[in-house]
Amino acid sequence: MSLRRPAFAGSWYPEEKQACRQQIEQFLAEEFSAPALSRAPRAGMVPHAGWFYSGAIACRVIEALRTDPIPDAIILFGMHMRPTQRPVMMDHGAWETPLGPLPVAENLAGYLTQRLSFRIEAPETPSRDNTIELQLPFIRYFFGEIPILAIGTPPSETAVDIAKTVVAGARELDLDLKIIGSTDLTHYGPNYGFTPHGKGAAAAAWVKAENDRRFIDAALELNPEIVLGEALRHQNACCAGAAAATIQSALDLGASEGVLMAYTTSYDKIPGDSFVGYAGIAYC
Repeated sequence: MSLRRPAFAGSWYPEEKQACRQQIEQFLAEEFSAPALSRAPRAGMVPHAGWFYSGAIACRVIEALRTDPIPDAIILFGMHMRPTQRPVMMDHGAWETPLGPLPVAENLAGYLTQRLSFRIEAPETPSRDNTIELQLPFIRYFFGEIPILAIGTPPSETAVDIAKTVVAGARELDLDLKIIGSTDLTHYGPNYGFTPHGKGAAAAAWVKAENDRRFIDAALELNPEIVLGEALRHQNACCAGAAAATIQSALDLGASEGVLMAYTTSYDKIPGDSFVGYAGIAYC
């Protein structure tokens, strides 16, 4: 089986098996106050910064998706893309993680490639993408060697079409799915060319209370079109296509409620003029 090698292990998260497992268990041991979920979630939205900044949020959202029995496959929506780009998918092989490999859900990949146009990546020649890779050790830890299908999703109506086709394919193939989508929120400061409210604590307060809050509220409303428009107008999500696809998939799988499990920013870790927002949402 061809393996896709990790690009960020050893820098954005631990590279060695024991260190990776220890870091996850440390996240699980930390205090984490989240609202009670009314039922087992069908999908989750997670951030994708280095684990130092947002790993605890991603870990807890993905933990919440763990059910018994485990699902047949997990879909991951992500990638930083422009609206006009073709969606991206690796349709065979496996993803290497410090905790062991995760095989591609090749049956569902085949279903999708027959119905939608993708740019297919080979395991041997992948693009560098942190949005997907940063979630993989968590998936391996909580779900074992479960098949996954990672899809780079542009921030356009294509995201909604992909999500609907994914769920339709799962039903035709009799697959029980869980969905994970990844986006970070406002990228604020001179590093990102976005400084509408100056610098420092006042800027951070605006991002938290207004700009990120607008996107979070839209995501909690379970309306993928609003999410796409919100990100386009206010620059408060870097992967709005992944968010929209997650929401549409969750709806099609029967979710009716979005729950904000956690929110923070890199400013809360290390204050500075440039920082990023992170949210974890469960869809039940």
